[in-house]
Amino acid sequence: MSRLCLPVGKLPVGGSFYGSVSYHESPLGMGFALVDAAPHEISGRYLEQPDAIWLIIVLEGKAQLVYDSEHIELVAGEIAYGSCRREATLRFPENFRMLYVRIPRLTLSPRILSPLSLNIGYLRGRSGIDHVFAGMLRALSETLDDMTESDLRPIELALTEFLISSLKGDQAVFGKSGAARAKATHLNSICQSIETMLSDPELNLKFVANENGVSTRYLQKLFTGAETSFSNYLRSRRLERCRTDLINPLHSQLSISEICFRWGFNGSAHFSRVFRNKYSLCPREYRRNNGYENRV
Repeated sequence: MSRLCLPVGKLPVGGSFYGSVSYHESPLGMGFALVDAAPHEISGRYLEQPDAIWLIIVLEGKAQLVYDSEHIELVAGEIAYGSCRREATLRFPENFRMLYVRIPRLTLSPRILSPLSLNIGYLRGRSGIDHVFAGMLRALSETLDDMTESDLRPIELALTEFLISSLKGDQAVFGKSGAARAKATHLNSICQSIETMLSDPELNLKFVANENGVSTRYLQKLFTGAETSFSNYLRSRRLERCRTDLINPLHSQLSISEICFRWGFNGSAHFSRVFRNKYSLCPREYRRNNGYENRV
């Protein structure tokens, strides 16, 4: 569960405990995990992970969602969600099966300001768009193990649209409107396309502009309006992907060089320099400080 950044809380005293997890990751970095387990509690938060939203749908059994002073009972077909950096507890009093989804900020920003502004909440999934959303998640859980990375691309798009529609009543999480929102939405679409091409070391401004049917001048202005530049954004996203891989137990057997080339850097020396500039530690020190033995 630590690989999913899910802090396990109380475990049952005595008796046998079992659990299994099947994990898949999409091109944009969404995580999908099927969890089957005996009764236990998931409680707390991981502050070191990047901004993201989590959601779960109970597939079998039941759960109790605890946050602030709320205690919400969830049964099969119901959904809970929240920011990965907010304190919350999920208690499973009996054997259960759930689908867990972790949605990076990139796939929701800028139409949603930030996962940090998102409240913990739940969707009953019994009518309207929430019912359709729950049905899609149930269908995904049934076919997840047979899906390839490319199969998950349309799931990413559908899931974000469903989530935005389901959260329309939470005005705190929504941002810009009018022309500003249109530009922000266009930039978000372009950023998603960049995310799928990060591993290409030849990726550049002209290529991205051509792929998205805009001029390089217009593309530059979009990034300037977001108080960054194309090159800074590209470097930042590659560094974040590398940082995540360095502390992910699923990638503990990859060397630092393999990780940097995996995300489009042309050389390990340049990668180490820009990594230190951003995170104040070299990649080797960063990995070691997070509890993993380093491979050169």
